[in-house]
Amino acid sequence: MSNFRVYGTPGPQGSKRHVGKGVMVESSKLVRPWRSAVAAEASLFFEKPLDGAVRVTVVFYLARPSTVTPKRRPLPVTKPDLDKLIRSTLDAMTGVAYKDDSQIISIQASKLYGNPGAWVKIEAIDPAQFTEKE
Repeated sequence: MSNFRVYGTPGPQGSKRHVGKGVMVESSKLVRPWRSAVAAEASLFFEKPLDGAVRVTVVFYLARPSTVTPKRRPLPVTKPDLDKLIRSTLDAMTGVAYKDDSQIISIQASKLYGNPGAWVKIEAIDPAQFTEKE
């Protein structure tokens, strides 16, 4: 099991825009630096990618806009979408923490206000935990 903190503004991945001649680019300029930060931090904890099933827990921390008070909006129920933050983060760890993100069989994720970044926990799963018992 590995726990680590990634600092920086989480970048959502998923929305693309057409720039002409069939070329699509990520809409968010935050994706590339975020993925680099995640991969760099994960590489400090993994000598080689894990084999087998993996569980990932991620808590994203987003900066609270100065115009939004904790009383007015205590939780970030606005963009970026949680599923797009998950996508960029999990893709960044492919080949570093695990060989392929298809190995992830369990994800727990949330987004909160705080110092921008994410707390990530990755753990190998014992297949016996998920076998049906008769």
